[in-house]
Amino acid sequence: MGKTVAYNATVVERTNLTDALATFLIQPDQPPRKRPWFTAGQYCVLGLNNTGKPELGSVRRAMSIASAPEADGPLEFYIRYVAKPTSKNPLTHLLWRVERGGRLYMRTSAAGTFTLTGTIGDHDSRVRVMVAAGTGVAPFVSMIRSEVCRNPAVDLSKWVVLHGASYPTELGYRQELLAVSASNGLQYWGTVSRAGEARGWTGDAGRVESFFEPDRLADLERRLGLAAGGFTPNHVVVFVCGLTGTIAAVLVRLLERGFIPRAGTIREALGVPPDLSDSLFYELYDPMPVIDISNSAVVAPLRARMQAALAKR
Repeated sequence: MGKTVAYNATVVERTNLTDALATFLIQPDQPPRKRPWFTAGQYCVLGLNNTGKPELGSVRRAMSIASAPEADGPLEFYIRYVAKPTSKNPLTHLLWRVERGGRLYMRTSAAGTFTLTGTIGDHDSRVRVMVAAGTGVAPFVSMIRSEVCRNPAVDLSKWVVLHGASYPTELGYRQELLAVSASNGLQYWGTVSRAGEARGWTGDAGRVESFFEPDRLADLERRLGLAAGGFTPNHVVVFVCGLTGTIAAVLVRLLERGFIPRAGTIREALGVPPDLSDSLFYELYDPMPVIDISNSAVVAPLRARMQAALAKR
């Protein structure tokens, strides 16, 4: 039998958005006394024992928190069932059997620096463009909820959420974010990659990284009230959370605009001087590298594009 984990939390509510998407409200048996005990944008580790195949033991995975740190009660997680897992013991295959009242493990300490404080600081005046693929919207929901909790009248006109999914039904939190748009000025646009199959959908079409294609970036600038060519690190900071492919596509498409990724190894591979500030931040749980920096055929043209952009600063 493999190593197991001791359960210390309960699923107090589960809401299925689709067969493969759900929100879980999870209450730890002994919540930390410190309040708030996490920062918006951070994650917790969830775990389950594989009782069907005890030889596999347990599995634990990091999951972004969607709750506001200021909110009391259970933590909220927005999770997708992984249909084609790379692991022999995938967490979501076990989690999908857990209903309300079910038990599991939750590490009662949050982690991660994908937060405002851990990236740009709380008082940066640039437009904050938050790019989410699928369940990658969770940390941004936490950040927005936190702002509204602390000040219900907060001005979020410099906050932008671009959320991509395959179908409109998979745009989790859409109604909540639209409500915040109406009340607090949040700029929110959902986009679906299978718009042709989405009857009645009149919003944006394409993957979320499509907003940054050369022929569409001008439209995004117009929506944001930026001057032509103004989507640069002087005016905008970009956050990305979701699939590795999405992160890579956003990074690559914004090289010409001079956006510098936080990752030290990528900065070095692209020849970014150490004194230049980061302007593109991402949260990545997948072990797959965003860019294969060991492949010179991949890195060389990207480095040339980065250097050309830096030369224009």
